[in-house]
Amino acid sequence: MSQSAKGVRFAELYRETKETRVSVVVDLDGGSKQDVSTGIGFLDHMLALLAFHGRLDVGIDAEGDLHVDDHHTAEDVGIVLGRAIRDALQDSDPIERFGEALVPMDEALVQIALDFSGRGMLFFHHDFRRERVGELSTECVREFLRAVAAHGGITLHVRVLAGENDHHVIEAVFKGVGLALHRATRRSDRPGSTSTKGTID
Repeated sequence: MSQSAKGVRFAELYRETKETRVSVVVDLDGGSKQDVSTGIGFLDHMLALLAFHGRLDVGIDAEGDLHVDDHHTAEDVGIVLGRAIRDALQDSDPIERFGEALVPMDEALVQIALDFSGRGMLFFHHDFRRERVGELSTECVREFLRAVAAHGGITLHVRVLAGENDHHVIEAVFKGVGLALHRATRRSDRPGSTSTKGTID
């Protein structure tokens, strides 16, 4: 179920499968509330950072089959978060549409560029050194971002320019995605569509 109102950039979604139950609330014009519980401590920390630097109010609650592994939970949280962001923008005034960020985290340096193109795609090529950081499989970073991009209608580029510590690299990625989301979703003073085609799809 999704809820939004004209001029209010807010959405609330719930998704349940045999593997997970995920609820997400997003307010694109908040920035002070991050309440995240997925059962994966490191993912909770990263999502809170994304929301803080994206200046989003978020509530994310997930229960998944963590006795199997963390894949389903990470991916499904990405699916619901992407859909919620897209729904929150449905009745928005025109937005800037493009966002970018260059984020250092100690020795790590990450570049993020995104476009609310309506065509969800992820371009992220990086080989992590570790299999896990905390309780999160490093391969699930890519799966989470792919799900957000696909279901949010976002073309998302992630480039890791430097970094040896996987914790630092992942933290820079999530902070950068948050910053780029904030910049892309700001209301634009450009009249009409943000595309020369007249529509985003």
